[in-house]
Amino acid sequence: MAVAALVLWILTALGGFYMLSVWIRRGGPRSGQSRLPAPVAFGHLLLAATGLILWILYLAFDADLLAWIALALLVVVALLGFSMLARWIPVYRAGATSTAPERSIPVAVVAGHGVLAVATLILVLLTNVTGS
Repeated sequence: MAVAALVLWILTALGGFYMLSVWIRRGGPRSGQSRLPAPVAFGHLLLAATGLILWILYLAFDADLLAWIALALLVVVALLGFSMLARWIPVYRAGATSTAPERSIPVAVVAGHGVLAVATLILVLLTNVTGS
């Protein structure tokens, strides 16, 4: 289960990097029209990457404390992700009238990232609780 969580976490990260690259290429925080606060977006990235590194270290050294810290970070990452989703939905619904850079992020990528993130969170939680 722990390795499956790692695989899902990496896939989730790839989707996140894609969305971040689209947002930055379209102007991101410099555009003045983005509804996504740069500190939230980059905080989401940094905390997720830190959690992923801790999860890898947990797998390498079987240190339970690292797994619990990774889970705590993942919960914060999920909250930041939900806050960005809540800001992205109105931009997407505005359709062509919106010029926000996040408007260019495909729905399928946002949905896939979210589904993978939830699955990752569940697997990390189950791994920690069951100790397997």
